[in-house]
Order: sequence, then structure tokens, then C-alpha cells
Amino acid sequence: MDLKLAGRTALVTGASVGIGRAIALALSAEGVRVAVTARRVDKLRELAAEIVAAGGAEPVLIEQDMYAEDAAARIAAAARAGLGAVDILVNNAGGSRSFKDLHVSEAQWQEAITLNFHRPRQLGDALIDSMIERGWGRVICITGKSEPEHINGAFCAKAGMHSWAKGLSRMVGKHGVTVNCIPPGRIHSEQILRNYTPEYRQWQSDNEIPVGRYGEPEELADLVCFLASPRAAYITGAVIPVDGGLRRYQF
Repeated sequence: MDLKLAGRTALVTGASVGIGRAIALALSAEGVRVAVTARRVDKLRELAAEIVAAGGAEPVLIEQDMYAEDAAARIAAAARAGLGAVDILVNNAGGSRSFKDLHVSEAQWQEAITLNFHRPRQLGDALIDSMIERGWGRVICITGKSEPEHINGAFCAKAGMHSWAKGLSRMVGKHGVTVNCIPPGRIHSEQILRNYTPEYRQWQSDNEIPVGRYGEPEELADLVCFLASPRAAYITGAVIPVDGGLRRYQF
């Protein structure tokens, strides 16, 4: 299937490893020129070399700590300067902030909400007007589950992202811009390997995931490519899990 993405441009945050890296590679393989951002510029250079070796266009590399107060403005400006315009925004940066204590500091809450809600929202705000002006755009947010076992600052922020994305989708749909969210399940990544033992991963695969295994970043990246494409023009305001059936909610 031709996704009709050749010649488009995309900004992918948190692109140095894992899901973000797979998304950047997949979009590049479809003919999209990408701008990629992360803190670890050495990893971005490795990604760029792989993209070019595979025949993709040289990506724009943006070294940026997302927690910096002006991060969204700096990233948006660098992406526009390098790409000319941003057709597709993939908000992937963020990460779990598990609060296992009943009370945590305001600083911990601020970090969790900033990284997982404010920065992706601000990036969307910085880029949405130009998408509207061109009559075409895609905002895709990699979010998280809605079934926390205990308080997790990131999950609270991701729930906010779902609400923001749904509201935004209703305001920009008539301009050819779609806004969707993808909550990953257990997708192999640095974070997964760091936080879960091989024994637990095997137990969960056998007992909680209907397809019987953890997912690969490329399997989520495939959905991103489809949602980014003109073929997904009638899908907006949606929350579409990629989780092997792990989540039990019905909608």
C-alpha cells in the first residue's frame, strides 16, 4: 500500500532510542524528511547515519532537554528552520513517573506534568497554525495507559493529553488536520528492559497479554505511519492502543 507520504516532513520527539527511533526510521522509509530531537545527540547521529544508509533524506538533528522552559519554542523553531515546514508532529518524548509513596513533592509532580503534558501541548500549539494555513497536518501523541496500579504522574499527564487531543481534533478537523493518540502496551525499549526482569516479562507475556509477547517498536511505528498518511484522513480524535490486547477497557 502506498501511504502517499513521500515529500512530507515530520518532527519526532524522543527519537534517540526505542519507539521514537523506530517512528523516525519508518517515516523516513516512506519518503518523509524528519527532524528528530532528544538529549543524546550521539544517538541522534547514529539514527541519522542509519536513515541515510537506507536511502532516506538527511534528518535535522535537534539536541534539546525537554524540561527546559523554552524547549518547545526552540524545537519548533529548529524544525521549521531545517525542514521549511512541519506537516507531521509526533509527540513521543516523556516517560513513566511512578509515585509509589502516598505523598510526593510538588517538584516531582511538576516534572511529570511538564514532560508528559505541557511540552507536547506546547509543541502542538507552536505548529498547528501553519498546518491550518496549509490545509493539511497530523498531530500524533504517544501516550500511555489509563489503568494505573497506583499514582503515576505520567499517566495523569497522558490522560490530560487524551482530553487535549480530542478537543483539538474538533477544532482543526475542517482544516485538514487530524489529531490522534496511541497508548503503547509493553513495547520493548530501554525503559522496559530497565524496569522489568526477564522472568516478569515472560510471566506477563504468558498470563496477561493475549498475543503472548511484548511488542516491538516497529509495530507501533507502522500505525504512526498510517495515521500520518492521507489514507487516515477520516480518523481523528481517536485513542488507539498498540498493546497486544493487554488493556481490558472496552473503549
